[in-house]
Amino acid sequence: MSKEDKINDIDNEQVDVAENETVEVEEQVIEEQTIEEKLQEELKQEKDKFLRLFAEFENYKRRTAKERIELFSTASEDVMKTLLPILDDFERALSHIEEDKEAEELRKGVLLIYQKLVNTLEQKGLKSVKVEKGDVFNADNHEAITQIPAPTDDLKGKVIDVIEKGYVLGEKVIRFPKVVIGQ
Repeated sequence: MSKEDKINDIDNEQVDVAENETVEVEEQVIEEQTIEEKLQEELKQEKDKFLRLFAEFENYKRRTAKERIELFSTASEDVMKTLLPILDDFERALSHIEEDKEAEELRKGVLLIYQKLVNTLEQKGLKSVKVEKGDVFNADNHEAITQIPAPTDDLKGKVIDVIEKGYVLGEKVIRFPKVVIGQ
């Protein structure tokens, strides 16, 4: 080999070494970028998981708080349902005592006890559903016991008589009013 060939070989080797070094440096930069991009992607995914978990927990807290409030407002529902027939009996007794003029003192005593019972139940959230004769019948708000021929045409499909009062405890209907409707 001549000197020139050796010099060309050396130059070619140096060029090859330089090219290899730049290729290695470029590969390291690409690897670092991909590692950095991978870490950023993982961080993004973890943030997303965290936000979803946090939102789910907030929804859980809201739902349980609402259920707890609902539970407290209707916790006495069974007791109220048990007391409703007693309330009905008081109303029937008052209507019969009013007919008897000799039992004025008895009527006052029963009325006093009835009003005290009604006030106590109202303080606990019980309210009666207002239904009057002539109201339009609504199957969502009334329970039809029977249908009778309407005395007049304007009472067709309307409440003719209220057999039993309806009651609401808080926002929940615990007994629908029982009515007679005209056909």
